[in-house]
Amino acid sequence: MEDAYVLQLISSKFQDLYLCFCGVSECKPCHRFGPAIRPNYILHYILSGKGVYQSGGHKYNLQEGQGFLIEPDTISFYEADEKEPWTYLWIGFAGTQAGVYLQDLGLNSRQLVFQTANGEELKQIVSAMLRNNNDSQENQYYLQSLLYKFFSVLSREVQIGKIARQNGESTYVQRAVNFIRNNYFRGISVTDIAGHVGLSRGYLYKVFEENFKVSPKEFLTRLRIVRSKELLEVTELSIEGVAMSCGYPDGVVYSKAFKQVIGMPPSVYRKMHRRKQQEQLKSQQQDLLEMMETF
Repeated sequence: MEDAYVLQLISSKFQDLYLCFCGVSECKPCHRFGPAIRPNYILHYILSGKGVYQSGGHKYNLQEGQGFLIEPDTISFYEADEKEPWTYLWIGFAGTQAGVYLQDLGLNSRQLVFQTANGEELKQIVSAMLRNNNDSQENQYYLQSLLYKFFSVLSREVQIGKIARQNGESTYVQRAVNFIRNNYFRGISVTDIAGHVGLSRGYLYKVFEENFKVSPKEFLTRLRIVRSKELLEVTELSIEGVAMSCGYPDGVVYSKAFKQVIGMPPSVYRKMHRRKQQEQLKSQQQDLLEMMETF
């Protein structure tokens, strides 16, 4: 069972990206959905509590401040925790470019979970969507603007920096970044990146230093470490499993790289982060009650 506030849209005049539905749900203990297939993309963001999400053979233990992507035509399952059931908001969307826009957020079939510190803004956006539920042309444009705003807020969390230069080199930078984002888990090297964008290693280094103030190798390492932190926080994968998922040949190489960037081994990071999350969960219920009273 769940107490839900839902906006369902029948049609849209937009093509590349459009809202299908949205809502907020306060779930009862062990409330579940699936295993089932949905026809649209759906992003869930957890406002409080915790639960489990399963898709593609992977299981994610998620809680407040984190979210997950459901892809169309993919079997998925999620369930609220027995003792601390989650409350979440969600948006369902589709469009010819929906998958491309999700990749801009770093989300794809191999990266289905995310976290953001901008949950309050996401909540306000969905609240505005729910309040504007008439079918007028004006409202269709307004809802479309809110959908893009939702993506805009999530894009702040993309941990790959901003492309500052808008010159002839920007195309190379964008191609390199997209290649890294979509292939970091394959064990790619700087040589692979340079070959993909058609640049020498030396010129690729120059472009990255000018745009990001780091080398291509350091950029790739940072992205891998960021992704591995998410897996350490929300999955039960072994250290070796996390290493393989992020493009490292084994756990020893990964642990050494992680410690150089973060300052502690991945096993210590996992323990510290989960202890902190458990402490934070105890102070979130009042905000949830106030939010639900606004509907």
